[in-house]
Amino acid sequence: QEGHTAFANKEEADKEVLDILDLYARIYEELLAVPVIKGRKSAKEKFPGGDFTTTIEAFIPTAGRAIQAATSHSLGQNFSRMFDICFTREGATSNDGDAKEFAWQNSWGCTTRTIGVMIMVHGDDQGLVMPPRVSPVQVVGITIPMKDDEERARMAEQMAKLIDAVTELDVRAKFDDRTDKNPGWKFNYWEQRGVPLRVELGPKDLAAGTCVLVRRDNGEKETVAWADVPKRCAELMPIIQGEMLERARKVRDSRLSIVFTWDEFMEALNKGNLVLAPWCNTTESEEWVKDETKRLGEEAAKKAKEAAGGTADGVEEVNEQGESRSLTGAAKTLCLPFLQPPMPEGTMCFTGNGKPALEWCLWGRSY
Repeated sequence: QEGHTAFANKEEADKEVLDILDLYARIYEELLAVPVIKGRKSAKEKFPGGDFTTTIEAFIPTAGRAIQAATSHSLGQNFSRMFDICFTREGATSNDGDAKEFAWQNSWGCTTRTIGVMIMVHGDDQGLVMPPRVSPVQVVGITIPMKDDEERARMAEQMAKLIDAVTELDVRAKFDDRTDKNPGWKFNYWEQRGVPLRVELGPKDLAAGTCVLVRRDNGEKETVAWADVPKRCAELMPIIQGEMLERARKVRDSRLSIVFTWDEFMEALNKGNLVLAPWCNTTESEEWVKDETKRLGEEAAKKAKEAAGGTADGVEEVNEQGESRSLTGAAKTLCLPFLQPPMPEGTMCFTGNGKPALEWCLWGRSY
């Protein structure tokens, strides 16, 4: 998805840049349950030829890398002047020599990488973990019958009634009534697809008039009476959605380090963290950080390979517990966050170049 727009004045164009960025942030946070950081790209990282670029940045904790989630660019009048994109000024007459003005242009886009970001942020060893708002199936019903055909039929009938009642509350629900697959196979099938909630009905449940609800995001189970199943399923959808976002935000925030010096910066970076550092906002220092982190990363990878007897191809980014290990690759500016912490008076650039810090900048290794 992308958009290209033209305006008669800078004020309206700049407002749209931020309005679109807010919409993109809402897609990630309100639909995909992925927290993002809004900010402005550096002069080096902005769209070539544009006036400024705004961005939302997401973080993949298991890889220790950031990812540019979406961008919204102000192109100013640079391209309209280049390609002679003009309009007639309102109220101008044919005799006015300055009746033509150049348009103020914007460009914005959000791609299918949103799907990849959602999968990487929420997924686990069992497969997808889908936020309810975007899950094609929100609730799946599975019976756990014994060999008794009469009992099997009663279970299927009751589950069908429950799923129909859940559907009536605008919840996307499905009864997996396949007879050629056993319950364990069905559990795995729907867990891999990340369905937020599973409704189980076994022999004891049938006798007691209850069901067991199992959440995909955290594995929690609760026993619910048949009469309360539809309402409880509907209640759990926003609860799961909200808790997935807050859980992802908590993990992201725990991996965001605030530093003041180069040594602190490298320590945080090598832990696979996002790093917020005071910066002088010069392209020269930005390029130095990129080159230096790349050099140090390559040295670390070489040492790791030698320590492994020369058999390793490099340094794995994630260990067996899914935690970040030493990462290679250059660090880059991700954005100058719109929400800036207070800058202590006299703070110098973290690179040690002796220049005063002008803004807090978010850095990290990125996809």
